[in-house]
Amino acid sequence: MNLSDYSRVLPERPSTATCVLAAFCCVLFIFLGCIGNLMTIIALTKCRKLHNATTAFVVSLAVADFLFCAVCLPLTATRYIYKEWILGDELCTLFPFFFYGNVAASLMSMTAITFNRFVLINCYSVYNKIYSRLNVACMIVFCWAFSYLILLPTLTGQWGRFGYNSASFSCTILKNEDGRSPRKFLFSFGFLLPTITIIICYSCIFYKVRSSTMKLLSHSGGENSKRNSRLWPKRREEIRVTFTMLTCFCTFQICFLPLMIMNVFEESIRYPVLHTLASILAWMSACTNSFIYVLLNKHYREAYAQLLCSWKVLNVSRNTSCDGASAASRITQLRTVCDDHVKSSQLSVSNDHAV
Repeated sequence: MNLSDYSRVLPERPSTATCVLAAFCCVLFIFLGCIGNLMTIIALTKCRKLHNATTAFVVSLAVADFLFCAVCLPLTATRYIYKEWILGDELCTLFPFFFYGNVAASLMSMTAITFNRFVLINCYSVYNKIYSRLNVACMIVFCWAFSYLILLPTLTGQWGRFGYNSASFSCTILKNEDGRSPRKFLFSFGFLLPTITIIICYSCIFYKVRSSTMKLLSHSGGENSKRNSRLWPKRREEIRVTFTMLTCFCTFQICFLPLMIMNVFEESIRYPVLHTLASILAWMSACTNSFIYVLLNKHYREAYAQLLCSWKVLNVSRNTSCDGASAASRITQLRTVCDDHVKSSQLSVSNDHAV
């Protein structure tokens, strides 16, 4: 094959403008992702009233996103700055192992969060048995171990290999000497199976929520109605948290699905700019969750605000804290004390008049 034939087969490399855009986005996402995810880890860890199984999985997700922004994106930025992999063969082998393992850990953490919400809402009677501290720790360890163990055959060269692709100047999954590659299996099984599991769980959750709401509305009177009315605020808060996690999952899917499609059908795609844009969209998923938590969940906002107050970044009163007492409860306590004080004053005045 002569050089002209080879150039027709080999896809054209990304243009200089595309590489500049990719490098700029890498730097931007490193800054936003490291700060946002580190704040999430510290804020949720320090907030005592958020110490539960869901928060443990959310912190696991934040750790995965933080490592992605702190380790993977800087190496990716150098690749686009130099339009070449300049960090050696050993790191070229380890980089995709850590990159894809980290993405798998994020998706596994989201799956664990979803199943946690499913058990909490649909099977509440067994929730405390399943989500003990030891079990939660084992689940988190499994999520991370499974994410990297599934890549070991490729790392050892038994099923494909990690190496340098000169067409995209990237370190990725390649065929081994036997022509075998796990690319389609990993992207189909490793991405689609957790996605289908999450979709099924959320469908069951919202079916349960809808049926519970209809049942509550149909029983407008009686003791059961009063009991359901007392439980409804807590259930509504659980639904809000579930909606927040669903938004995180949908955002992850929107960001990562184009890159998954590009990787599966990479040999058929001859426009490198599409692969670069899909990669940029996937990188963005590592720094979006912190913004979602702030926008959609009141308790997470309180945790962030409390952290910023402790860092003296915000100068606001701490009437909303993470020590288990919210602003509403403190206001209620204050009103009760005031009412008691007024009643005692009125009683003393009436006694004085009587005398």
